[in-house]
Amino acid sequence: MFLTTVLDRHAILGNVSVNSKRQALQMVADVAARQLGVDAADVHQKLIDREKLGSTGVGMGVAVPHAEIKGLDRMHGVFVRLETPVNYDSIDDAPVDLIFALLAPENAGTEHLRALAKVSRVLRQKDLREQLRKMENPDAIYAVLTGIADSNAA
Repeated sequence: MFLTTVLDRHAILGNVSVNSKRQALQMVADVAARQLGVDAADVHQKLIDREKLGSTGVGMGVAVPHAEIKGLDRMHGVFVRLETPVNYDSIDDAPVDLIFALLAPENAGTEHLRALAKVSRVLRQKDLREQLRKMENPDAIYAVLTGIADSNAA
């Protein structure tokens, strides 16, 4: 799977200002609603419910929240770069400023797991994270994320 099949250029926000994990997840839900035609409140609640099972803050300032969303026909990604990191209860206790949310169709199964693994591998790259932290332009963010993904097909 390539990130180009999951991430749409219009599902990227750079330099977003929020004060909490909950607000960050609301931003993800708002982008999903606008781009995918899903209900923002439903997406937000599903992401919050998933966080109650354990934080999706994977460390190094990165979070990969994910949820199954009714009405989707394939996997979709939403990327948000926060202006200021927020407490996210990450595994390394570091605040999060890079969020790559994955929204899967109901019963996505292994596709969902493969996408999570791919995103985690891509965002584990220190140089990539440093580049993303300097970028505000969604087109530039998209180019960096999909360029890395295309050279590392899963």
